[in-house]
Amino acid sequence: MAANPEALPLSTDADDAAPLDTGRLEEQIEQLELRVRQAERRRRALLHIMSDLNESNRKLGDQRKAMLHILGDYERDRSRLEQQAVRLDNSRRALLHILQDSHHSNLRLADTRKALIHIMGDLRETTLEMERREHELRDKQEQLVQAGKLATLGELTTGVAHELNNPLNNIGLYIGNVIDRLRLGELDSERVLAELGSAMEQVQKATEIISHLRTFGRSAPVTIERVDVDDVIERSLALMHEQLRLRAIEVELELSPEQLVVHGNAIQLEQVFINLLTNSRDALEDAPQKAIRISSTLEPEQISIRVSDTGPGIPAEIEQRIFDPFFTTKEVGGGTGLGLSITYSIVKEHGGDISLIPTTEGATFEIVLPLARDEPVQELLL
Repeated sequence: MAANPEALPLSTDADDAAPLDTGRLEEQIEQLELRVRQAERRRRALLHIMSDLNESNRKLGDQRKAMLHILGDYERDRSRLEQQAVRLDNSRRALLHILQDSHHSNLRLADTRKALIHIMGDLRETTLEMERREHELRDKQEQLVQAGKLATLGELTTGVAHELNNPLNNIGLYIGNVIDRLRLGELDSERVLAELGSAMEQVQKATEIISHLRTFGRSAPVTIERVDVDDVIERSLALMHEQLRLRAIEVELELSPEQLVVHGNAIQLEQVFINLLTNSRDALEDAPQKAIRISSTLEPEQISIRVSDTGPGIPAEIEQRIFDPFFTTKEVGGGTGLGLSITYSIVKEHGGDISLIPTTEGATFEIVLPLARDEPVQELLL
């Protein structure tokens, strides 16, 4: 490195002739070099310091950015925390309202429970009262059915008396013949046995008529059994035969050749057909043509029986009332209005249905009953 000229002593005219002091010069050069080295070290140290300062500034900038991010996150967290605090406060208030409502609901529930206990007590009493009334109603229905049977028997009295009069007259005739032969001394044992045998046949016939009437009219527990409907129809016609004959009413039967068996009570079903025959009999009183037609058919799961007459028919305005209790179009004393009502009740209790079929002439009633099944059938209510 060249020495700074300003640092060297200037020569004068007086010194030009003097010899140079090399020792001092070297010393000055060494001092100068030492200063240069120190300056270089200081420069390098300063560069290191500047580099460290720049690195510190860079780190400080990164830290500042990170701090800004942290502050942003903090602000967002603070905002969310504030919102959560608001929601928590709202939830707390809502919970207080819910607790209050729950308390009121518990109070209302307690009142409701007390009311329910009273209602259950009233319901129990009402149920017992309904059962008692149902039992009374069942008794009244039984009495009503029995009254209907007795009323029917009252109407059948004239015809039954005539039916009994014939066998009684025949019995008297046969017994009279035997007495006459005894008086005349004609003791023909074979002839007497024949006459007495004929008399016994007439006694048996009268006994059957009376037994049928007693069975029909008696009040007894209703039993459910397998019943042949065609047999019931024929027995009903046997009781009504004389009344229909005296009124010149012709009866046409078209019964199914197959056996029509239902689960039911034969006496009650017999009353159904007697009631329908009685209605047809009364309807034919002034009819120019007097005929009753009874038909029965077998269907897949049920049987159908139709009872038709050639009377004037039933007016459309009263068709909806014909099964009502005590409804009748007859004059006072001419009927009780119970026949069709009892008929409807009996058919329903047998699981069937009865309806008036629209026709252009007369009246036609159709009864539908379920066929007998193998499984047991519950007892009827009547």
